Amino acid sequence: MENSEIHIYVGLKEEKTGMVESRCGILCGECEYRGQMNCGGCVHIEKPFWGESCPVKSCCEEKGLAHCGECESFPCGLLNQFAYDEKQGDNGKRIVQCRKWREA
Repeated sequence: MENSEIHIYVGLKEEKTGMVESRCGILCGECEYRGQMNCGGCVHIEKPFWGESCPVKSCCEEKGLAHCGECESFPCGLLNQFAYDEKQGDNGKRIVQCRKWREA
């Protein structure tokens, strides 16, 4: 799947909402592991650097979705589990990002 850049036009000002590089809404450009692990984002890799598979990535790909925000069940329990995980979560930031992509 090609990388797509989403733009939102507010009046005459253009705001980038980021490249869609993840399925779950993580902005890869802000991820500390991108450089450390040479990660190209889950839309560009077969499996994540941290394990054999990612259930969020697998779910989106099985449904033919670019990201979770395109799903009729968004935000689902699986995405919420990841977004609010005590150790690896981002307090829902990825859900907000998927919503931005969805509305763009």
